Amino acid sequence: MGRDSSEWFRRIVRTSSRSAFRRAYRQVRLDPERYMQQLRRRMKRPIHSWEDLRRLSDEELKLHGDNVIKSSAKLAALEGMGLGLGGLLMTLPDFGILAAITVRMLQKLSLTYGFEYSTDDELAGLWLAAASAAGLDFGREYLEKQAMERLIPRIVDQVALRAGAEVAEKWAARVVPILSAGTAAGLNYWFVRSWGRRAQQHFLERRRSLRLPPQTGPYLLPSTSAS
Repeated sequence: MGRDSSEWFRRIVRTSSRSAFRRAYRQVRLDPERYMQQLRRRMKRPIHSWEDLRRLSDEELKLHGDNVIKSSAKLAALEGMGLGLGGLLMTLPDFGILAAITVRMLQKLSLTYGFEYSTDDELAGLWLAAASAAGLDFGREYLEKQAMERLIPRIVDQVALRAGAEVAEKWAARVVPILSAGTAAGLNYWFVRSWGRRAQQHFLERRRSLRLPPQTGPYLLPSTSAS
C-alpha cells in the first residue's frame, strides 16, 4: 500500500470498527441462565449461582475458559477464510461479524468466571474486561467521574478504536483477493485468541480479588474436563 491508500484504509477500518462494536454492544447478548445450564451439564456440578462458579478452582474454570477462546477463534478463522476471498472489499462486513464473535466470547468468559451482566454496573464490568483485552487502562478517578449511561458507550468506543488500530496494522495483506483468504483466517484467529486470553486474565484477577473460600461438601461432584 502507498501512504495515501494506507491512511485511507486505516480510516475506513476505524469507522467500520466503531460501527461494528456499537452494534454488537446493542444487539449481541448471551442468555446467562441458558449458559449456566450448559456449564452445569459440562462440569457435572450442581451450579446454582454465579457465586458458585466463583468458588471453583482457577484450574477448573480455565479449562472451560480456554475452550471458549479456542472455539471462538476457530469460528472467526472460518468466517475470515470465507469473506477473505473478497479481499479489501469484504473488510466492512467481515468486521461486523468479527465484532459480534468477539463480544459473544467476552460474554461467555464473563459468565464462565462467575460474573453476570444484568445490571449497569455488571455490564460496565464486562466492558472494562473488553478494555483490558484491548490494552486500555481506565483509572479509578476517570471511572468515578462518569455517569453510568455515558461510561459504557465511551468504553465501547475506545475499545472499538483500539480494535480498529490492530486490524488496520495487521490486515494490510487482505488487499490481494484469493491469496488473502488464508491470511484473513489466520489474522481473525490471532485477533480473537489474543483478546480472549487478555480478557480471561482480567476475569481471573478479578475473581481472585474477591477472595471467596472454595466451596466444599458431598454435593459437589469431582471435576471433569470440559467437553
